[in-house]
Amino acid sequence: MGTVRNIAIAVLLISFFTFVAFFGRLPALRSLDQRLTNGRLSSSITRFAHVLWNDRHPTVMIFFILLLAVSEFLFLPPAWDLLSPSRKITAITLLILPYLYLYLSANGDPGYVTPENHSDAMTLYPYDFAVFHPGQKCKTCKFLKPARSKHCSICKHCISKMDHHCIFINNCVGYRNQHWFLLLLLTTAILITYAAYIGLSVCSAEVVKRVSRWTLLGKGFTWSEYFNIWGWVLQEYTRIGGVTLLCLLTNPMVWGLLAYHLYLIWAGTTTNESMKWSDWQADMADGFAFRCALDPDRQKDSRIEPAWTRWPVEAAEVVMRNEEGLPPTGATGFGGGQWERVWRLADVENLYDLGFWRNIKDVFLPRHGLDPRSRPLSLPSSPGVR
Repeated sequence: MGTVRNIAIAVLLISFFTFVAFFGRLPALRSLDQRLTNGRLSSSITRFAHVLWNDRHPTVMIFFILLLAVSEFLFLPPAWDLLSPSRKITAITLLILPYLYLYLSANGDPGYVTPENHSDAMTLYPYDFAVFHPGQKCKTCKFLKPARSKHCSICKHCISKMDHHCIFINNCVGYRNQHWFLLLLLTTAILITYAAYIGLSVCSAEVVKRVSRWTLLGKGFTWSEYFNIWGWVLQEYTRIGGVTLLCLLTNPMVWGLLAYHLYLIWAGTTTNESMKWSDWQADMADGFAFRCALDPDRQKDSRIEPAWTRWPVEAAEVVMRNEEGLPPTGATGFGGGQWERVWRLADVENLYDLGFWRNIKDVFLPRHGLDPRSRPLSLPSSPGVR
């Protein structure tokens, strides 16, 4: 059983590193590690990942490409003659798509904000006066930050509708390439699922030739007999069985990541914005958050806020924090409404949520080109929220 043991160890190690790369920074995992190892595992992983996550280099992307390519090289030659013509055509199609979308995600412009397209970027979204306020200046790029943008310290650019910097594509995920990134996740998930299905089908067909009453679920077999048969399969069909096992273990991770990003689209937010909303949630729980209505007829300050945006709605309220737990004072220009304490995120308007299908449309049909009504904004001497 030495072969089976070696395959299992290799597959588990690859799955572990893939899982850490996908989910290692989630707060829930850090909290679990704090209870189990007093944070030692997280500290070790953080030190190792610091190099990967704080400098732009293709190490993890190369790992991802090799993981796909080597698995395909191991799986396809011994399985090819066992596949039907329709399965061969499906397999070839599914093999090509992840590489295509990886190329488009990694090499495309994620939405760099430059002096040349700054005015265009400013007109994509209005400020929501909660997470994004007009008048904030990027300390690195030295221009006003468009709504929903964020400066990436790895890419050294402000990114329109910044979601996150993805080490698997060695690029940011932003306004102009988010759709390619989602298609990369979708096609990779489908490929892994299909490979696991084909692997199980091929291995089961070979077992049936020797054990006629065999079924994939092992009906009529004891646990010991069932796993002994799969141990034999891994020894006789090492390459097909090993890759199938790897696909089964990594499949939930890829689908989980895709589901998370679809949830963000459904919620009308991004990874970056969800972190900011988490901060707001903590402030609300402490009683530090307040809101009041914006004057619907207010005149925008053209120095710091575009007079027109492509987004169909404008902010109707402003949300501010005061760590003293008292309504903000001196914050004028918001329509003269009364400040109201906010305790829940559900009570705050998310300006960027238009409903799932319209949010999907915003992702897959990005808007380009300046409107005649838009014009360059000049940076005021003391930028800030009016």
